[in-house]
Amino acid sequence: MPFPIVNSVASWFLKKRIHQMELFIKYPNEVQHELLHQLLYKAKDTEMGKTYGFDTITNYKTFSERVPIQSYEQYTERIERSRNGENNIFWPTPIKWFAKSSGTTNAKSKFIPVSEDSLEDCHYAGSKDLLCMYLNNNPEANLFTGKSLRLGGSKDLYKENGTVYGDLSAILIDNMPFWATYSSTPSNEISLMSDWETKMQAIVDETITQNVTSLAGVPSWMLVLLNNVLDTTGKSCIHDVWPNLEVYFHGGVSFEPYRDQYKAIMSSEKVKYYEIYNASEGFFAIQDKNDSRDLLLMLDYGIFYEFIPMDSYGSEEESVIPLSEVELNKNYAIIVTTNGGLWRYKIGDTIRFTSLSPYRIRVSGRTKHHINVFGEELIIENAEEALRKASQQTNCEIVDYTAGPIFMEGTEKGAHEWIIEFKKAPESLEQFQKCLDDSLQTINSDYEAKRYNNMTLNMLTVHKAKDKLFYEWLKKNDKLGGQHKIPRLSNTRDYLDELLKMNI
Repeated sequence: MPFPIVNSVASWFLKKRIHQMELFIKYPNEVQHELLHQLLYKAKDTEMGKTYGFDTITNYKTFSERVPIQSYEQYTERIERSRNGENNIFWPTPIKWFAKSSGTTNAKSKFIPVSEDSLEDCHYAGSKDLLCMYLNNNPEANLFTGKSLRLGGSKDLYKENGTVYGDLSAILIDNMPFWATYSSTPSNEISLMSDWETKMQAIVDETITQNVTSLAGVPSWMLVLLNNVLDTTGKSCIHDVWPNLEVYFHGGVSFEPYRDQYKAIMSSEKVKYYEIYNASEGFFAIQDKNDSRDLLLMLDYGIFYEFIPMDSYGSEEESVIPLSEVELNKNYAIIVTTNGGLWRYKIGDTIRFTSLSPYRIRVSGRTKHHINVFGEELIIENAEEALRKASQQTNCEIVDYTAGPIFMEGTEKGAHEWIIEFKKAPESLEQFQKCLDDSLQTINSDYEAKRYNNMTLNMLTVHKAKDKLFYEWLKKNDKLGGQHKIPRLSNTRDYLDELLKMNI
């Protein structure tokens, strides 16, 4: 299909979709409540619909009182029955696909149901809207003159009892509409290769001679790929390989630890960065402006949102609120009800709102990935901002990190212990350690209070990781590629102790 025709089709779709977005931006709460009624009506004859009387729920208050909040553990039995081919349990249409993801719950792996509705009206809709927003903000863009290099997971799709499970990216690639296949690279055959390291070189070999105009993938793994591209070609800048590259669409993990490394290998004046917030459970938010770190919450993808304020999360005072009651700059755990059959489901992420008109967010961490052993409430967003400041002050670059507690023992006070892999190490690790501690106190008042006069916490400890420590840890645990990520913060020492043993 010639570029002018593709561009004309894209422009037509763009204008139509922008009008629809304006509707949920102007009437967000009305759109959300109408969507809830649609979900309840569609699922009223399912097992869950009959259990909780969906056909008699007429408002949000009744919905919130009647349908319980559920975690993956509470959903497991229903999901296993669905995976075994049983239908009409939590969604009226057959569930063909299950997105397998690392278990951040007590389960080793999670299998998230993906219905045809969620595939088309959520995941693929999000991908189209991402292009829509980018083109709307950059009318001079030439995306369709070349290919989008997509970097997905490296898991095969496994058929079982008539249903299919695998990485979400593998499911998306396997069912990709023609317009996306036409404009993407590498080939599906390479994209779905199961051996991650073999696949990486195959992607490099296939794409270095192509006209790549955009990148899409998780920042940590895309950086590995781009460095392989430079090593293979002998170039020092990605634009020497792909001169027409103009945008990188990224998500899955925070971009902040990698931002400076991308700038070092890209021509900064030529490339824009667009962030998305998606997961196996759904496509949630998209950066809707150039040079912004805020994401527009998408309200018409078949997902109804609720939120738990993190200051009451897990306590007897825990409360759940709809979108209309959220406040600015407060941390919330996200609860979703989706067209994939998840009802009031905890996805495990935390966000904060940076705007209420329209609703824009930033991802701040995960409900289980924080350190609060001593009442310090350290979240990933705090950690990454403090690391950024400490890196600037000591002129170093960070590749990866994790942190956990040093527990109190007898009269010995507690502390935080970090293991950090540097691309460019600080001249003085002791100075970096002090800068990091000072930055955390500036950013987090709870941490500052616990550190005051070493009242509860001693100065944090930093270990320098050997090269590729985190990569080797991921490889050892069969977590290379896809949306697998380093657990940044933990209330236990499990990850920390394992990494420290490998760092000898």
